Amino acid sequence: MAKLYSKKALANTKMLPKKETISFILNYSKALNIIKIGNKNFEIIAN
Repeated sequence: MAKLYSKKALANTKMLPKKETISFILNYSKALNIIKIGNKNFEIIAN
């Protein structure tokens, strides 16, 4: 058991997203509208 926890974490590698991923997230956030009516939230995606 001690050997499992003594290894360095593999999450230290630098992860860079693709340009397509960034573009998708930005376009999605631009198209997303959240409308509050009373105590409810409605999410609308305008395509």
